[in-house]
Amino acid sequence: MSKNAVNANAPASFEAAMQELDQLVAQMEAGALSLEASVAAYKRGAELVKFCAGQLDKVDSQIKVLEGGMLKPFATEDIDEDAS
Repeated sequence: MSKNAVNANAPASFEAAMQELDQLVAQMEAGALSLEASVAAYKRGAELVKFCAGQLDKVDSQIKVLEGGMLKPFATEDIDEDAS
């Protein structure tokens, strides 16, 4: 498969990939697909997961740059104290 063919199947965004993945999972769980269609759906789902992971890695890298390479842990204690 050529690189252009792969790019032609790439989702427009992370959100679009997640929506398509949700639809594939729902179809597979409902048993609405033939065996061949299930295999194709699984393959497409794997491609979507890889795309989403790549997008998350890009965002993680951007956040590290914005935070100066020092990610700060989420402070759950502050939220618990505010709720009291």
